[in-house]
Amino acid sequence: MSLLARPGVASFAAKSIQCLAVAADRRPNRRGSAAASHSRFPEFPRSVGELAVPISVAPARVVVYLPTSEGPPSPVHVNFHGGGYVMSLTETDDPLCRFLAAEAGVAVVNVDYVVAPQHPFPAPPRQAFEVVRWIAEHGGEHGWDGSRPSVGGQSAGGGLAAAVARQALEEGGPGIALQVLTTRRWSSRRAPGASAPPSPNRCCAPGWERSSTARTSRTRASAPTGRCPQRAADTADPKGIAPALLVTAEYDLLKAEAVRYAERLRRAGTLVEHHDVLGVDHGYDGKDDKKALETYAVIARHV
Repeated sequence: MSLLARPGVASFAAKSIQCLAVAADRRPNRRGSAAASHSRFPEFPRSVGELAVPISVAPARVVVYLPTSEGPPSPVHVNFHGGGYVMSLTETDDPLCRFLAAEAGVAVVNVDYVVAPQHPFPAPPRQAFEVVRWIAEHGGEHGWDGSRPSVGGQSAGGGLAAAVARQALEEGGPGIALQVLTTRRWSSRRAPGASAPPSPNRCCAPGWERSSTARTSRTRASAPTGRCPQRAADTADPKGIAPALLVTAEYDLLKAEAVRYAERLRRAGTLVEHHDVLGVDHGYDGKDDKKALETYAVIARHV
């Protein structure tokens, strides 16, 4: 059994990575830091505000990106960042959020959701769902049209977006117009007890899915029955779930899992498009500006 499968070790490892991430973010020129993210794609202005969304799990800080054009209340796209369910990397998605606000004309709500091990399962997926439900109920108070929000995310954020769509289906709303699921690492593709495949970019620590840290943070138990929408072991019928755009990377270790989920959505009549980005691995959009903009344009078109 991996050491990371032990709750204490996994918790220590997660907290250590959190500290390292905070320290690294203080280096302004580091690719992926908040400052570096804000400086990418300057042609898309950064017009933002912050709110604290009052929900049962814990107040959620959200960063709101407003569209540049004036007009009637804007539709809302809710974004969940990546980070292996243990890192708060909200600013990493700043370029995507600015792009969508400008090109899709939507208000983008970027959620700084709670992470493990400080907030064990089911806090993260439940908080994510309650944020979306709050937006649907109170968006008009802030000048948004929250009646048909879309949700999306990369890596762990894709898992949370899928969890939100599943909870909305099983709890009778709110209506989700679109779920945008980008695979950088949503969940583990291996069978329980199997060895973790090596990850070229180490976007999540291998073995966390078997640890209590991972059990409390990943979305496989996002629904009351403890299912993860993307896992092959999940046999729930996705019929009626929100329409989905799946974005995969050609060399992503988890692409096969995403393809299986895409096929299930296709059979249920809810797959809008499966877009595969050729020649890249997960995390490519943080490094390759050209590929990032091409992918963002696909997402903006659907949103």
